[in-house]
Amino acid sequence: MAIPPALQGRDVLASAQTGSGKSAAFGLPVLETLLRCDRARDPHALILAPTRELAQQITEHLRHLAKHTNLRITPIYGGVGMRAQINAFRRGTDVLVATPGRLIDLMQQGEARLERIGILVLDEADRMLDMGFLPAVRRIIGKLPSRRQTLFFSATIAGAAGTLANELLNDPVRVNLAPTAATVDTVRQSVYAVEQANKTALLLDLLADNSIFNAIVFTRTKARADRLAGALARHNIGAERIHGDRSQAQRTRALDAFKKGRYRVLVATDVAARGIDVTDLGHVINYDVPAEPADYIHRIGRTARAQKAGDAITFVSYDETSLFAQIENTIGKRAERINHPLSDAAAGYSLETKPQPRRRTFRRRRR
Repeated sequence: MAIPPALQGRDVLASAQTGSGKSAAFGLPVLETLLRCDRARDPHALILAPTRELAQQITEHLRHLAKHTNLRITPIYGGVGMRAQINAFRRGTDVLVATPGRLIDLMQQGEARLERIGILVLDEADRMLDMGFLPAVRRIIGKLPSRRQTLFFSATIAGAAGTLANELLNDPVRVNLAPTAATVDTVRQSVYAVEQANKTALLLDLLADNSIFNAIVFTRTKARADRLAGALARHNIGAERIHGDRSQAQRTRALDAFKKGRYRVLVATDVAARGIDVTDLGHVINYDVPAEPADYIHRIGRTARAQKAGDAITFVSYDETSLFAQIENTIGKRAERINHPLSDAAAGYSLETKPQPRRRTFRRRRR
């Protein structure tokens, strides 16, 4: 639905479920358009993405699509040295795939020239704005030609994303393939009621069953990701971790090794929830319940991609029951409740009842 109007040079405003092929939906028209035009040293297309991992994924996809052409695709993101990126600008490139922060850095140094950009793509625009990149995005757009084609892709079109879309797009073709809060139908969603102290033991027990052959496990914080990866390693389960405190080289190596099957488990914070494409990922496990339903949708969207089947498992502690109830209300689905010796009875509460605040007791201070 997006490719024909994009090939005609129309602006496109598109929203769709995660894993539905947005990279190809804008990538194919961009490459086809560039092959038709005269190209010079300066880039002709700019694709903005919120995270390094998503920028890497888009670059990889476009390079596969452009394999038998002479189109040059250059990734621009932080966490790595600038020299190679500066040299790529100086040699000339056709497509930039950039995160806003690093692109701003290169613009300030006078190395990033954007005067010839004819196509602008914003991918995962809602996530980009949620991460606080709106000022940087506006600054970048201010350096682009006013006459250009804009392709705006986002899981949701609301709030700041909708406002920005109205500012940027000229008579766009609207493509909407999914409701605002939808999960992929081929994901089997299940939930365990479990105390915080038993979460690691429950995960180890589930992994003892070889039916979980690979999994991304999401934690709330970087420290919890480190501790969990260490606990898995001590129990001889191959595990790596990616989060914001790890260098880009470490994150890239960890993800590549996981994709190649060297590790059975990848422990991650939400830095990996969007933009990670792992072929045949069997399971996503929410070790911690995310704070927002949208984050849940994007986490579990790492499995069951391209209409394949997958499993999403969530561990819900007593203090997370309200968060999970909000998630189920938002997506309009009820996850399957699973009984386990470490959950339910051991947890001492039910997901079907609204949690009550635990009473706090105070000791009187002696004078």
